[in-house]
Amino acid sequence: MLVKIDQIIKEIQSLSLKSRDDADSFRLRYLSKKGIIADLFTEFKAVPPDQKKLLGQRINELKKIAQEKIDSYLTSAGGPSSDKHEMDLTRPGEPKPPGSRHPVSIVRKEIIDIFARVGFVISEGPEIEDDWHVFSALNFPQDHPARDMQDTFFIRRNPDILLRTHTSSVQVRVMEKQQPPIRTISPGRVFRNEAISARAHCIFHQVEGLYIDENVSFADLRQVLFYFSREMFGMETRIRLRPSFFPFTEPSAELDISCSICGGKGCNVCKYTGWVEIMGCGMVDPNVLDNCNIDSDKYTGYAFGMGVERIAMLKYQINDLRLFFENDRRFLDQFSAAY
Repeated sequence: MLVKIDQIIKEIQSLSLKSRDDADSFRLRYLSKKGIIADLFTEFKAVPPDQKKLLGQRINELKKIAQEKIDSYLTSAGGPSSDKHEMDLTRPGEPKPPGSRHPVSIVRKEIIDIFARVGFVISEGPEIEDDWHVFSALNFPQDHPARDMQDTFFIRRNPDILLRTHTSSVQVRVMEKQQPPIRTISPGRVFRNEAISARAHCIFHQVEGLYIDENVSFADLRQVLFYFSREMFGMETRIRLRPSFFPFTEPSAELDISCSICGGKGCNVCKYTGWVEIMGCGMVDPNVLDNCNIDSDKYTGYAFGMGVERIAMLKYQINDLRLFFENDRRFLDQFSAAY
């Protein structure tokens, strides 16, 4: 076996590697798992114990010589990339498809831009809030259903801390720090303890607006919502306001727009009524102003709030809310031209 090893060493030393093909062939012949040196290690298992030390040293020496041979070629050739078969670094890279904005982000930005054109500024606040900013300051009574565990995510160690259920909490923070006039919108993520379905989710996004000044009327509210509806859904859009109830506004209303799919004639989207509800709104309750140290005898205001996913579903005619959260590229790539 020693003679065989010596012959292989002489063979390796006599070889001349002139190309990457030569180097690859050399590696496969001598250094691969099925190469000559691997075969020698297999034969080594049957060697008598008294010869193992000498033969082991010679096989390791052979392996070292073979490795140095191929390393020497690669060093003299300037590395693997210098051979003609390696990648040409001067060639253009492989094209990659451009990404796209998420439809919720697209619609959120459009909503913000529409209200920015009439003087609304953005306000933001924490997603983990306290009871005062989410409920108490907004005139929610202590026994209101929204305070129940089945509707709100409370922090177990401190029942006064919760995940905000609406971005109205941001409006409270603005009113506490700033005296009127106030004209702000509060976009953000909110959380409610709801079963996930095609029409509902435990996480969604809102944009809420607030305007407080002297002599603000319900007519001002109607006009700004009429402006928003036409800018978002088209100049043919009609609106209607239906009486409703919210703890923090009085009077309160739901805003409906004429169905953009059927033009108000009736379809399955609008449930054959010709109208689709998009947001709640109303005049800020005087109690809310007083809670935030704003003189309710001097100032009045209006507030409104909408779900961004709801607006996106109507704008893009999407029938399942869960699609916004599944990150399916087949769905998301459809909006690459929308941004």
